[in-house]
Amino acid sequence: MFDPVIAPSGTLLGLLQRGRGDGTLHALTAPRAEALAALNHCVLRDPRHDWQVENRSLYYARLYLDLHGELDAIETHLFDPEDVLDTDESRTGLALAVLGHLASYGRRDALALLRRYAAHGTNWAWALDELALRDDDAGLRALAAPVLARFATDAEGEAELAATVRDAFEPRPWRLWADDPRASIAARVRAAQEAGCFDRWQRQMRPTGPRPGWSVRAVFEWAQQGVERGAALHVPAARCLTAVAGPEDRPEIVQAAKDGTEGARCTALRYLADSNDPDALELIEGAVATGSPAVVEAAVDAFERMRSLTAVDRARGWARRPDALGAAAGRVLACRGGIQDRDPVLAALREAVRGEGPDAPTLWTLVDGAGRLGITCAAPVLRHVYRETASSHLRGRAARALAATDPSFGTGFAVECLWDCEESTREIAARHAETGDTRVVERLRRLAADPAEEAEVQTAVRSRIGPEETAV
Repeated sequence: MFDPVIAPSGTLLGLLQRGRGDGTLHALTAPRAEALAALNHCVLRDPRHDWQVENRSLYYARLYLDLHGELDAIETHLFDPEDVLDTDESRTGLALAVLGHLASYGRRDALALLRRYAAHGTNWAWALDELALRDDDAGLRALAAPVLARFATDAEGEAELAATVRDAFEPRPWRLWADDPRASIAARVRAAQEAGCFDRWQRQMRPTGPRPGWSVRAVFEWAQQGVERGAALHVPAARCLTAVAGPEDRPEIVQAAKDGTEGARCTALRYLADSNDPDALELIEGAVATGSPAVVEAAVDAFERMRSLTAVDRARGWARRPDALGAAAGRVLACRGGIQDRDPVLAALREAVRGEGPDAPTLWTLVDGAGRLGITCAAPVLRHVYRETASSHLRGRAARALAATDPSFGTGFAVECLWDCEESTREIAARHAETGDTRVVERLRRLAADPAEEAEVQTAVRSRIGPEETAV
């Protein structure tokens, strides 16, 4: 999947792509055709940089309801000939998740579309998972025959069916089909369930990787084998060292951290940092100066994991370095520094936005640190990150930091956050939005009554709503 093209944050499309609350508010006041066109664009061209963790489906489903939106565009997208050519689930996953939420709100057309796609679409397993949560037994039973027909009845097809049943995210349909009154369906599903259980048992009996009794050298060799085949194994290898290494092995581990193979060096640095070895910081600094990019990354990661006061003191000295270790030092101070570290954290935050933009990965930690340390001077930068980032998770972190640093948050961004796509952001808004705005009162009441809303959000809402649903 290619990185999505995100429209400017001041446009309706850009707001909806980001999942901002203002996107919904603007869509509801825009011409309906324009709003639906922008909404369909988002649902059919997933705007998320990380579609596996960022939320959009409930956000878009609610907007379809508010706009009384038709599902013709989604139907055309799902059953386009490209569905056969592009089997990546990210092409249709967002649309199917939106249909799932719409079905839970009682949209029968969404339920029918999910059923049809589960029977005939390429990404049928996702559609079946959505139906497993929302459809009745009769609807699911009707899908047994078309779903099973996807699998050949030869040995290869039965093995594929067993793997599908074993790995199913939502097992309800398969359990229902195992008790199907049609003997041919029930027998085949039960056989697949048994084969999947046996396969899982066999895999557990054939573990790969380190074994009890391995030496330090064997662990290093295993980590290097991972490097040679493109798999980073230094993190599990460092955990293995914890089990197999003794005090007598320290010289070998320190030497590996200085000049070992890439896999051994990464493993040794991680192990020494996690065990708070007295030489770990010097070895990390040396690795950043002389190591390969993979070694530098492992050294920086190892340093950021260190919790000792010595590591924090060293971070204060490294914070002005113009390299990866200096950036890591800023993040360490953001996580574990004190009030005296506000200036270097603010400087790191500003430099990250200036140099890498509002989506820089380092901002996640620095934004949290600005809020934790109560850096009021950071509010303008945090507002910029909030407005411009394409990551709804980072925007939520910026909202949390603004709640701690910006006195105007309750009457500003907190209001639009009540419509945000991320439940954690809506929870922050529910606790901070000023109820003098009538939109806030009505939104809190609606969230309190919405069965699709997350429990944490509703708990926060009820803390602001009286027994007779009067905002306090």
